[in-house]
Amino acid sequence: MKKPELLAPAGSFEKAKIAFLYGADAVYAGTSSLSLRTRADMEDDDLVKTIKYAHSIGKKVYTAINIYAWDDTYEEIKKQAKILEELKVDAVIVADGGVVEAIREVAPNVPIHISTQANIVSSHTANFWHKNGAERVILGRELHKDQIKEIIDNTPAELETEIFVHGAICFGYSGRCFLSDFLAGRSANLGDCAQSCRWAYNVYVEENNNPGNLMPVEYDEKGTYIFSSKDLCLIKEIPEIIEMGVDSLKIEGRLKTSYYLASVVNAYRNAIDDYVADPENYDYTKYLKELEKTKTRSLTTFYFNDRNNKDFQEYEGKQYNPNYEFGGIVNRYDEEKSLIEIKNKLQIGDELEIIIPHRIDTVNFKIEQLWDAETDEAIDHVNPGRAAQCVKMKLPIKCEDGWILRRKK
Repeated sequence: MKKPELLAPAGSFEKAKIAFLYGADAVYAGTSSLSLRTRADMEDDDLVKTIKYAHSIGKKVYTAINIYAWDDTYEEIKKQAKILEELKVDAVIVADGGVVEAIREVAPNVPIHISTQANIVSSHTANFWHKNGAERVILGRELHKDQIKEIIDNTPAELETEIFVHGAICFGYSGRCFLSDFLAGRSANLGDCAQSCRWAYNVYVEENNNPGNLMPVEYDEKGTYIFSSKDLCLIKEIPEIIEMGVDSLKIEGRLKTSYYLASVVNAYRNAIDDYVADPENYDYTKYLKELEKTKTRSLTTFYFNDRNNKDFQEYEGKQYNPNYEFGGIVNRYDEEKSLIEIKNKLQIGDELEIIIPHRIDTVNFKIEQLWDAETDEAIDHVNPGRAAQCVKMKLPIKCEDGWILRRKK
C-alpha cells in the first residue's frame, strides 16, 4: 500500500518548522506578492530559509505563484521563477496558463503543479495540463470520490493527484471569487481576499403586495452568515482516499496559527500512518476528537460522499472551540524550569495538554508553579496581552523545542 504525502501550509518559516516537526512530508508556501495569500508572513528571505531547511531534513517545499496574472506582473513572475529554480524548489503551484508557459520558458527545471484555482474537475482537463508540462494536478474541492477515482484511473500514472482533506472551503468555485474585490476592493484572484463570505449580512425581501417595502430576514441578532461554509474534514475517509491512490493529502490554512497547524497535521499524520500499518483496525474517532479541539467552524465532508449534500453552510459564522485554546510553545526545555512562549493568559491550576509529534494521545498536567522568564521570580499568573510573552514552568516529561501546549479552558 502506497503511503500518500501529507502536505501542510506554511504561512511563515516558523510555521513551516512546526509543520515538519508534527509530521508533514512537504509544505506549500507563497511568495510575498505572487500567491493567493499575500497577507501571510512568508517574505522572500523566509522562503529561502524554508526551502534550505526543508531540504536539510529530507522534506519538500512547493511555492505558490497561483494568481491570475495581469501583463504587468510577468516580469516579476519570471524573476521569481529563476530564483526558485536556483534554490531547487520542489515545485511551483500555478493556475494561469500564461504563467505556466512563462515558468517553463525561464525555469524549465522547476516541476509544475496545477492549482485547484484552475478548476480541475475532469480527466480531460488533467490530461490537458499534463501535456502542457504539469507533474501534478490539485483537484477541485467540489468533486465526489467517484469522480476523483475516475480522474486517477484515466490519467497517466506519472501524473500525480492532490486533494484537500481539511480546512476552509471557499464560497467561490474552486476558490475563484470576485465578491471580495466587489465589496472591499481586494481581489481574491490576486492574493488579497478579505474573506467577504465570512461576514455577517442582513438580508431583506420585498413584499409582493407592497413594492419598495423591505422586510428583514433575520437568523439572529447578528444577522446571518449566508455565504459562510463549514470547514472540510475527511479524517473518516482516509482509508478510501489512500486506497483510491491519491498521491498527496493537503491541509488548508496558511493564515492559521502554529497551534492549529500542529494539532491538525499531527492528527492526519497519525491517521495515515496508523491506517497503512494496520488497515483492519482504523478508528477515525480518536483523530476526530483531536480535530474537534482545534476547529474554527463546524465540520463537513462537503461533496466527497454525496453530490447532493447541502449540510455545509455555516450560518453562525466563526465558531471557535470554547473548551480549548493555545497554551504555549516550548522554546527551551529544562528539567525544572522550561521556557514557554505564550499568547493567552495562564495561571497556577490551569490544565494543559502536551501535543506530542507522531502520537495521537496527549500528556496532561496541571500547572503547579510559574516563574517570570526574566527575573525568575515565582508568580501565580501571567497575562501577555496582544504580544507574545515567555514564562517558565515545570513540564512533566522531556519536551523538544517547538512542541505545542494546549490549554483546557
